[in-house]
Amino acid sequence: MIEQDTIRLLRECDAGVQMGVASIDDVLKHVKSEDVKKILTDCKEAHEILAQDLEKQLHRFEDEGKAPNPIAKGMSWMKTEMKLAMCEKDSTIADLMVDGCNMGIKSLSRYLNEYKAADEEAKGIAKRLIALEDSLAQDLRAYL
Repeated sequence: MIEQDTIRLLRECDAGVQMGVASIDDVLKHVKSEDVKKILTDCKEAHEILAQDLEKQLHRFEDEGKAPNPIAKGMSWMKTEMKLAMCEKDSTIADLMVDGCNMGIKSLSRYLNEYKAADEEAKGIAKRLIALEDSLAQDLRAYL
């Protein structure tokens, strides 16, 4: 049970990290403010570092990880493109990213509770990802 919960939690974290990086990539080309660009770039780098840690943990269990749900990823991309087509402002980007962070925090918290038997390293990665998402949302609130 511990190993199964650990792998499942790591997979969900993997999908979450990939979704976060993709979302940041989707909006970066539209950012006007250097401050917002730095916040997003720094967060993307932190996600990529976390992704490396995740890869090591998944490799430990000989697991490939998990890609984000293609429907969720596609809908996120469509929402981003539509909102930015109507209003290409940093406040729109901040709004989209804060919403995404909140959804990520909610999902990851649910998985953390669902996979209670996961080992402490996997739980630590999930908590780091939640903290990253929370920090990004807080940083971007000033631009709403």
